[in-house]
Amino acid sequence: MENRIRIGVSACLLGQPVRFDGSHKHDRYLTGTLGEYLEFVPVCPEVEAGFPIPRETFRLVGDPENPRFMTTRTQVDHTERMTAWAEKRVRELEKENLCGFIFKSDSPSSGLERVKVYNAKGMAEKKGVGIFARAFTRHFPLLPVEEEGRLNDAKLRETFIEQIFTLKRWRETLAQPASMKQLVDFHTRHKLLILSHSPVHAKRMGKLVAEGRHQPIREVYTDYERMLIGYPAGFDHPDARPTPAVHCAWRLHRCET
Repeated sequence: MENRIRIGVSACLLGQPVRFDGSHKHDRYLTGTLGEYLEFVPVCPEVEAGFPIPRETFRLVGDPENPRFMTTRTQVDHTERMTAWAEKRVRELEKENLCGFIFKSDSPSSGLERVKVYNAKGMAEKKGVGIFARAFTRHFPLLPVEEEGRLNDAKLRETFIEQIFTLKRWRETLAQPASMKQLVDFHTRHKLLILSHSPVHAKRMGKLVAEGRHQPIREVYTDYERMLIGYPAGFDHPDARPTPAVHCAWRLHRCET
């Protein structure tokens, strides 16, 4: 397939033997099913930061909001090394034109949520975020992100796929000369998708497009992009979750158009 969607992904999920013991966590749904449509940009924080294979395992220690990145057995603190690499890597990824990222769950470097953080007594709480995952989401706050385990949930998987495909098509629109015609065409093709998730967003975005001819085109594009890329992040919000009534409205609207 030409013109694939570029997605960052933890390298071990692609079958690369980069884990601490030289193993991998190959996810065949990613490389098989999704691989027909995606081009993967692999990232392994620990190997790229210069740690060897095999290596001692790491874990997060201390404050869940600002944890230390330490070896498990020898308790060596490598926080500054990993943080410096992560900040450099996210800047490099700006050039990759990514439409999203799939992280390895539970990893002290790549886990997106509920990563174990150990206190001074050696007790763990699942309140952390991996060092690289935190740097990435701060640097790219509007990019769709997920963990491989959460993609086993059909609703979460559908949402993530919708996000990355929509973002890819929006970027293709941005590559064309800005005009209300281009924006109207994009909105027409995506308004039912937006409506199915959030009637509130659909109404606001439709109003913006309808009144856009009275504003500078770049301002209209900027406002539309904020709502377009912002609304997927709210899919888990009760107001944005598709309900039977929303789906009914979506079907009626489709029949009328």
